[in-house]
Amino acid sequence: MALYEYSAFDGHGKKHRGVIEASTQKIASKKLRGQGLFPTKLLVAGNAAQVSQKFVFQRVSAVQLGVATRQLATMLAAGMPLDEALNMVAEQQEKGSLGSVLTRVRDDVLQGSALHTAFQSHPKIFTPLYTNMVRVGEASGTLDRVLLQLAEFTDEQARLNSQLKAALTYPILMFLVGAGVLLFLMAFVVPKITRMLEDLEQALPVPTMLLISTSSFLANYWWLMVLVCIAIGIGVRRFVVTARGRLWFDQQKYRLPLFGNMALLSATSRFSRTTATLLHSGVPLLTALEIVQNLLGNNYLQLALEGVREKVTEGAGLSEPLLEAGVFPAMLPQMAAVGERSGELEGMLFKVAEIYEHQVQTKMNGLMALLEPLMILFMGTVVGFIVLAILLPIFQASQGIG
Repeated sequence: MALYEYSAFDGHGKKHRGVIEASTQKIASKKLRGQGLFPTKLLVAGNAAQVSQKFVFQRVSAVQLGVATRQLATMLAAGMPLDEALNMVAEQQEKGSLGSVLTRVRDDVLQGSALHTAFQSHPKIFTPLYTNMVRVGEASGTLDRVLLQLAEFTDEQARLNSQLKAALTYPILMFLVGAGVLLFLMAFVVPKITRMLEDLEQALPVPTMLLISTSSFLANYWWLMVLVCIAIGIGVRRFVVTARGRLWFDQQKYRLPLFGNMALLSATSRFSRTTATLLHSGVPLLTALEIVQNLLGNNYLQLALEGVREKVTEGAGLSEPLLEAGVFPAMLPQMAAVGERSGELEGMLFKVAEIYEHQVQTKMNGLMALLEPLMILFMGTVVGFIVLAILLPIFQASQGIG
């Protein structure tokens, strides 16, 4: 099956653009006329496999997806037919990204596919959480409200990711610039100065000897350091791709000083918010746990949730298996127990997500505030050592002359 990009007008003279799948150009034109569209341009865009592969490498931001989902929810709530709403939202997107995908989704819907089935054809853009919530919305007749919940969930995830990137940008940039400056000094500037110091023909102080040795090693064996780093990187990568290595690596993430606890709180908030959103949309608990398990992206947590899901399958509630898993912070099973007793499980999970998101933000701000002066102190200490090692023999020589 080939894909055709088209420009067409409907019976009211409104222009439409999009992509349609058909075996021949004639059949594509016939499909468009069956949809009430009169094509003015119909060009081959490639086959379905090529376009699907193309979208594997395309990135649709969470912000863009959230905005499009909110637009679709608003149009459906206003009573607009699904195909028209999809077409209108697709036309408002940038050409070649989400707009083309939504156009294909609309074509699939017009050919009789359910909306969630059409979304499942693009797993790199629409996650299992997204498609399952849409499926529940279609089954319950509340698609507009479910899409609005999805938009809010997507916007919240985009906000958290944006805050994390903004907090890390300055320290990372500062570290890279500082490391580059120090490497340049040690490899190119210091060797020229130390050769002058060696010509003084006097006993050099210990700091100066240490500086000369370090600089000489970096200047002569920098290639060896590069090779060692590459070898370590390849070794770590090969270990991580194994099941045992991946499990060990994912577990160690949460044991790192400073960052480990923050990463666990972030994963817990993501688990809580995602599960609560699914439950609130009418997804059964077992299905919700299965979806969240596949979305966490951490084998250590996935293994723990597998045990939780098995116990829930056997008839247990959510709180007790979470407590027995011993992976998540204590507040999660405690709040889940309160939610189960009160019949407000999703509400309690939303509350847990808010609490941990606030804690992560607070810890991140505190850590960034601490890292900046520590990096400045480290850079100042190294530069001060270099200056001291250079000046000490000069002072000694001047005293000897005096």
